[in-house]
Amino acid sequence: MNLNEYSKRHSTSERARELLRYIGPGLLITVGFIDPGNWASNLAAGADYGYLLLWMVTLSTIMLILLQHNAAHLGIVTGLCLSEAATKFLPQWISRPVLASAMIASIATALAEILGGAIALNLLFNIPITIGSIFTAVFCAVLLKTNSYPKMEKIIIAFVSIIGFSFLIELQMVPVEWSSAASGWTVPNMPEDSIVIIMSVLGAVVMPHNLFLHSEVIQSRQWNLQDEKIIQKQLRYEFLDTIFSMGIGWAINSSMIIIAAAIFFTNGIQVDDLAQATELLRPILGENAAIIFAVALLFAGISSTSTCGIAGGSIFAGIFGEDYDIKDYHSWHGVLLTYGLAVLVIVFISDPFQGLIYSQMLLSIQLPITVALLIYLTSSRKVMGKFVNSLRLKIVLGIIGAVVIGLNIVLLYQMIIN
Repeated sequence: MNLNEYSKRHSTSERARELLRYIGPGLLITVGFIDPGNWASNLAAGADYGYLLLWMVTLSTIMLILLQHNAAHLGIVTGLCLSEAATKFLPQWISRPVLASAMIASIATALAEILGGAIALNLLFNIPITIGSIFTAVFCAVLLKTNSYPKMEKIIIAFVSIIGFSFLIELQMVPVEWSSAASGWTVPNMPEDSIVIIMSVLGAVVMPHNLFLHSEVIQSRQWNLQDEKIIQKQLRYEFLDTIFSMGIGWAINSSMIIIAAAIFFTNGIQVDDLAQATELLRPILGENAAIIFAVALLFAGISSTSTCGIAGGSIFAGIFGEDYDIKDYHSWHGVLLTYGLAVLVIVFISDPFQGLIYSQMLLSIQLPITVALLIYLTSSRKVMGKFVNSLRLKIVLGIIGAVVIGLNIVLLYQMIIN
């Protein structure tokens, strides 16, 4: 090997290692993409329509990549999270209500995530839902309080790996029609009466707290904000991290629909909730399949509850012009507020699952506000300088924002009339 060949290989190896060091922030966002709230919609899609609605996972992932990249774009260029930027660049009479609504959305999200963990504990250990909810919230609060962000990132990556491997194992257990799956991924199809499920999956993919979260956690990779070359480099690596991480989310969400299609749709079985799905797996695939499913749900609940806590802490700290730091009382109070009020709703309402429905309604109302806030800030030259959104990107983001907002409005309407 001559010197030139060695230099090229060494340079390529260095770039690969540097990219691997940058993987992490996007995977924390993936957790919100595969949270327990998405499981029910995905299972219903597969159970009711087989492989036909897989295309919506592909479409939603593309939209998610662009919006999450835009949120990370803000964090990299300004060194501020979305909450801090709103406090700094918007009048207080606008920023305070907007961020207060984001905190409410974070609490509503936590309610769904905590319930997911509680359902898994009930399935695995027969722990009552209320006690399981309290345990999940306390466990995640302790996890955040006792670990630095770099450690939390590693823990969440491990959890996502467990969830991913669980679904790989499940896929090996079921007879998948891969040709039908390939067609479902690429060919849009809207079977009769499927619009509600389509909106549920597409509308739930982009979540308010994840946009705040990404702009915060991306700053765990330190850079020199005065060096434009470093910012450009960080933006490239972040985009690759986002594509890679959202791709994992796409694969896991697709796996849920495929498994439901192969098991439930093929056998003409309707699925209404996660507990029912787990119970139905036992007679069809055996005890091990049901346990693997419940374990994946537990780790999805814990990991998504943890990242939701970070988002809540970031939003609350940003109201005071601070970034997320679990050792600072504003961040810690934001975490406690997020978990505490979510558990309070679960404990004191007669039907926790009715609370889950109302939480999704709150998210549908708040999401358009967060999407509009993000696009406004990243399209402002005052905020972004020379890294402001291009006209083409503004148009693309505007279209995506309009689609997401429209879906959530229709979904909200469907929830109200039903």
